[in-house]
Amino acid sequence: MTQHAPPPDLLPPPVLAQLRAMLPDLVAEPAVPLRGGRCNRLWRIGSVVAKLYAPGSARPLFPNDPLAEAAALRALAGTGLAPGLLLAGPGWIAYRFVPGTPWNHDPRPVAQALAAVHRHPPPPGLRPMPLGDQALMASARAMAHPGLPPPPMVPPVAAPAPCLLHGDAVPGNILTGPQGLTLIDWQCPGLGDPAEDLALFLSPAMQQLYRGAPLSPAETAAFLAAYPDADIVARYRLLRPLLHWRIAAHCALRAAEGTADYRAALGLELAAL
Repeated sequence: MTQHAPPPDLLPPPVLAQLRAMLPDLVAEPAVPLRGGRCNRLWRIGSVVAKLYAPGSARPLFPNDPLAEAAALRALAGTGLAPGLLLAGPGWIAYRFVPGTPWNHDPRPVAQALAAVHRHPPPPGLRPMPLGDQALMASARAMAHPGLPPPPMVPPVAAPAPCLLHGDAVPGNILTGPQGLTLIDWQCPGLGDPAEDLALFLSPAMQQLYRGAPLSPAETAAFLAAYPDADIVARYRLLRPLLHWRIAAHCALRAAEGTADYRAALGLELAAL
């Protein structure tokens, strides 16, 4: 008998069966697709979210690693900074549904939540991310894309002690709800410089893609003023051109792959440089 793949909006039956076997409260609950993710697919089943990772969707800036996401959620259990992990299988995870809407105003709580992430002990085994100006420059050169200017030079910046990073701190991955702020989509965590998370949140391209408009100068200033570690903010300011160039390189890659909204986002990121 020929077996057909399930429709794209249907959670694969083996995953659903395993979830219902391990979590009996879900037996009578339908799997309802959730919208918003750009690569992976998500379903809500009662009080649980099932996430299925898209093969081949990793990019240099965003590795999309299910094992890393599971490790990060375990490490952050009980903090309120991330959803509670329930189960993990080959290419999928399940976690507690977090009520809320994507962040879209007042960047100060985001700065405080990211600082709490950066202070939290990281789990073992996360990917090392570039530290210091030389490592960042090497990373940028590896991401060179036709049509982009060369990576900008920045002042010498010593490599800081690595911290836990979210790695994809864009507005669509920050939920505002009764519990406060919760960061979701932890598929790109790493050990690196918190300035990287600051750059991703402040990125004009990422704000445009996920919120519909870049941050205003006042919002950017409020975010940086609310981040409690002045040394990290100062390092972000020094590395800013190179950090944002790497985001522009990611946008150029996605635009070349045919994702139309990244073309406009690329222009915003380059203009900000």
